[in-house]
Amino acid sequence: MDENRPPYRLHAPGAGVSAPSYELPAYREAPRPRRRLRVDEHEIRPELERREMIDGEILQTFPAELEHAVQNGDLDYLLRAHLAKGYRVATDLVTRHDRRADFASDSAVVRDGIDPSTGSRHREELAFEIVSEQPKSMATRKAPTMLKRGVQRVFAVFVKKGVVAEWEPDEGLEEKGRWVELAADAKISHRSLAEPLPVGAILDAASVDDTVARALDAKGNPVIREIRAKEKAEAILTVLAGRGLPPDDTVRRLILGTTDLATLERWLLKAGTVSSPEEIVED
Repeated sequence: MDENRPPYRLHAPGAGVSAPSYELPAYREAPRPRRRLRVDEHEIRPELERREMIDGEILQTFPAELEHAVQNGDLDYLLRAHLAKGYRVATDLVTRHDRRADFASDSAVVRDGIDPSTGSRHREELAFEIVSEQPKSMATRKAPTMLKRGVQRVFAVFVKKGVVAEWEPDEGLEEKGRWVELAADAKISHRSLAEPLPVGAILDAASVDDTVARALDAKGNPVIREIRAKEKAEAILTVLAGRGLPPDDTVRRLILGTTDLATLERWLLKAGTVSSPEEIVED
């Protein structure tokens, strides 16, 4: 048995039963180092036990119910599509925030690579908590701790209320603050996001695919650009065919093989006025 493990507490002992904490005597006596903790230096054992430490309290965590799990999956999908280069989306990423806090956010945006100032992974820059069946107070306890550790912005998705909020600390009081509701038509902008994340899409499952497609298009996704180029090339051929000017194989291959959208747009405009297909590609 590991004497350096935190005390074990019964959080649901049953009606009328007191629940004392049990710990080995050496636990309180063990000296604690005063150096700054790495974000990946854990008190708990990630992927081996479902526990978290918040304000020094060891809590048992549980798998998600359907609404929480679906919301989390949609959020990760949205975040991934909006990421700037050099960032990744992480789910249930356990972070050691301080000596009394070792817990995970539901979704987070993290810079790729190693932080040269610590020699460990980068801390989260954006963190999201999904609040469905669990009490709001749990997210409220986590938010100020994450900000003190260096997380730049902390959000909560209140599933049942249909609300996305951001934690706003009280000026000069790190431990205090409040959740500020974001408007449904607002967008979350940050250096880790290549495209601003629409708040409404986080709450509207029906719009998730459309929002992801628009974000990928705005980022210049090569597959989407290839599809758009093919559509424009085929439109040029359709216009020419409708005017009775079918191109020969050489011109046809040139049009279909062009991927530059600006060039194809220019050719599409010319297709309605040229007297021969060859005039389209003369430039």
